Amino acid sequence: MDYMQIFSLTITQAFGVTALIYLFAAIGLNVQFGYTGLLNFGQVAFVAAGAYAIGVIVLTFDLSLWLAIVVGMVVSTLLALLLGIPTLRLRADYLAIVTIAASELLRLVVRSIAFKDVFGGAQGLNGKLGRQFHDLNPLPADIALPVFTWSRQDLWVVIVGWGLALLATLLVWGLVRSPWGRVVKGIREDEAAVLSLGKNVFVYKLQALVIGGAIAAFGGILWAVAKQSVQPDTFQPDVTFFVYTILLLGGAARVFGPIVGSIIFWFLLAGFGELLYALINNGYIEFLAAQQVGSMRFMLMGLGLMLLMIFRPQGIFGDRRELALDAR
Repeated sequence: MDYMQIFSLTITQAFGVTALIYLFAAIGLNVQFGYTGLLNFGQVAFVAAGAYAIGVIVLTFDLSLWLAIVVGMVVSTLLALLLGIPTLRLRADYLAIVTIAASELLRLVVRSIAFKDVFGGAQGLNGKLGRQFHDLNPLPADIALPVFTWSRQDLWVVIVGWGLALLATLLVWGLVRSPWGRVVKGIREDEAAVLSLGKNVFVYKLQALVIGGAIAAFGGILWAVAKQSVQPDTFQPDVTFFVYTILLLGGAARVFGPIVGSIIFWFLLAGFGELLYALINNGYIEFLAAQQVGSMRFMLMGLGLMLLMIFRPQGIFGDRRELALDAR
């Protein structure tokens, strides 16, 4: 077996475009769930909002990509307000129910044939969504990397994406060390105590939902620009649960938790897949067919996560005390 090729393909996935998309969603979820204690089970809706903002503005209305990015931020903010205003005064589980239902409702609306002229229906929107971004690519056409297997176009997306991810991480680092951050962490631990100090808990929760949603929307923007396609069925609820897995793997309420969790999650998931394919192709495994590898790698990943939750539920860098939240 070519172990170097397996490692190359795996490490490319661990730092690649898909890992970055989930990383932005996890950074946003860290603000909402990790630091504030909001049970948002519809984080994929914010990712979809960012992606469809690019698709609709660029393809449907033939306007600028840069305008589409601004629209994506506005749409994610409006979505957070729409979800948060009626639910954040209630118990935490109401927000969980509303957000997961809203994410599915949003997916079904953009998938509907009634709005096919705007959102593309079940086929989505496909075309040169990121043309203006890729036109700025300064990398030479014949660039070669020693380990990674990105194309010139993907490498440009990865460079910009990781730069933005580090800026988002720096923003979260500044927020959680500010007075605002101390208040939202207090809300997570004991909402009644924060109320007794005269703080408007509802406003702080709403701010956390908006900030986390806007960061997640960047994941959707990256999705549209990198993949040049936006399709409704890619925004299934399981995306949100993968994001929770990434966050808990790296450690909730830790600034670098989403980064570590995203890299490890995709390294293991891609590594299991590439290794199983190699074992099957070389005749080492005869009881497993190639088409079963996709399911098997998730089974192995699930087993690993079960062991993690048993022996280290706080994640790699997490603190067990940070998992507590006031759900009243």
